[in-house]
Amino acid sequence: QVRLVESGGGSVQAGGSLKLSCAVSGYTFGNCEMAWWRQVPGKVRELVSSISSDGTTNYSDDVKGRFTCSLDIHESTLYLEMNSLQSDDTAVYYCAADDCSGNFPTLYVFWGQGTQVTVSS
Repeated sequence: QVRLVESGGGSVQAGGSLKLSCAVSGYTFGNCEMAWWRQVPGKVRELVSSISSDGTTNYSDDVKGRFTCSLDIHESTLYLEMNSLQSDDTAVYYCAADDCSGNFPTLYVFWGQGTQVTVSS
């Protein structure tokens, strides 16, 4: 059974940093992709960053240059390092894993419970 558990969220002032972790169990990384999403109440969940099994990363324009996504396969942990945080980054952050089919578009089928990030200005 695949399980994703996020941690590291919290409250920080604008300009500060946080590092989110997502502990992964029961998942075979293989030819798969993982990602960080975020959601603000009343808005659509948005893709923040993704990382493929070969280490290729992608970022939304909103976070490019400020956030870094990494995957430690040996530790089975996905990370999101967030710097220069802004009030617009306030959201619940979710990690997700795809179905490893290699199909496009990527289908994320496994989700964590989310961790709250609050940035005060």
